[in-house]
Amino acid sequence: MIQTIAALALTVLVAACGGGAKEMLETAQFEELQRNTTHARELYQEILRKHPESPEAAKAKERLAALDAAPAN
Repeated sequence: MIQTIAALALTVLVAACGGGAKEMLETAQFEELQRNTTHARELYQEILRKHPESPEAAKAKERLAALDAAPAN
């Protein structure tokens, strides 16, 4: 019983820590809206490093290409 509770608590803790591909993608997109492209790029690159096979990685790659193609402000 105690092991089950401990495992459940650990699962909740890991989920609450964030840092998942979805959360990073949402943050990067928000940073783009705020015109903080430097931080958005960093987040997109981190998604590619940490979650290369995720659907979010495909979107991150797409957004990095778009940022590279955009004229500098």
